[in-house]
Amino acid sequence: MRIILVTGLGGAGRTTVAAATALAEARTGRRVLLVSEEADPRLAGDGLSILRPDPAEDFRREFLALQARSGAALDLLGAAPFESAELTELPGSRQFALLRALRDAAHGEHDLAVVDLPPLPEALALLALPEQLRRYLRRLLPPERQAARALRPMLAQLAGVPMPAQWLYETTARWETELAAAQAVADAPTTRVRLVLEPGPAAVRALRTARLGLALQGLALDAVVANRLLPADSEDPWLAGLTAQQHRHLAELRTAAGVVHELPHLGRDPRGAEDLALLAPVPPAAAPAPAPGPEVEDRREEDGVLVWHIPLPGAVKEELALVRRGDELLLTVGPFRRHLPLPPALRRCTVTGAGLVEGDLRVRFTPDPGLWPRTP
Repeated sequence: MRIILVTGLGGAGRTTVAAATALAEARTGRRVLLVSEEADPRLAGDGLSILRPDPAEDFRREFLALQARSGAALDLLGAAPFESAELTELPGSRQFALLRALRDAAHGEHDLAVVDLPPLPEALALLALPEQLRRYLRRLLPPERQAARALRPMLAQLAGVPMPAQWLYETTARWETELAAAQAVADAPTTRVRLVLEPGPAAVRALRTARLGLALQGLALDAVVANRLLPADSEDPWLAGLTAQQHRHLAELRTAAGVVHELPHLGRDPRGAEDLALLAPVPPAAAPAPAPGPEVEDRREEDGVLVWHIPLPGAVKEELALVRRGDELLLTVGPFRRHLPLPPALRRCTVTGAGLVEGDLRVRFTPDPGLWPRTP
């Protein structure tokens, strides 16, 4: 199943482009699912289904389920349970609702899912969230600490309530399963990100940020869409000046991105399927090739140095920062961070340098003596 994640700068029209993309794909005969909080329900039909995440309802459902599972312990403490009507979603509920919708979309009977993501900075943080939370769970509640798990049912029976540790680990295991499912969707080789920009001073900078953030997560940029292009043949001096300025930024965007798919400004907000048909940004295509993800290049050089190889955009010039944390390497590139688990062969090595070489990030490690036998 293909998945297209649509994001972009705030106000650039990413929701409209997501809907137009889904509609265009459905009209080719594919079974398409559009995931968007703002999707027009009237678009459903003729191969197009719509899933509208509801953060408030999702929060209430998850909270009440958690409350029900811990009911015995709450009764023991004398706590009064919450009713559904008095629950209000907390900050962060929207991200979790969207992750669950992304997980559910991947398991449906569709050929393609088009997902309307939040604006670019929030979208990049959202895509990194499952891996980050899973790391926190493994750090705070490592599974190997369940050595006495066999005794807990007996202790729970004697106490009359589930043991807190047992409940905690069961909840953690459920969260781990859900987060792993969401991360698997983002990491799937057929998942692509479509970037929507309105040509302007921030467009090239946003493209650079998107490429960097996606590359660190092993995600591929499917297409760059320049939205709301003004007509180039206007006789109005004021409009002609705006058009000239917009097209200068469009030229910069073409230089940075290569291929840019251009969409016209309709002179109004899009209304219905007819207008969306005018805004189909990219011709429907077959399944894309797998995206290149981070990989380890194990080279046994004469000086015994390993190279960590992570493809990054060639235009990236941010300073790199590396911190060793046990069996992990904390990599900071510009505004982004990623925890990289070290392969066993690198866990006895020392970081000796890092830099960008021909557009690739290379981190060099020197192994301890005796790690590899020297070739005579």
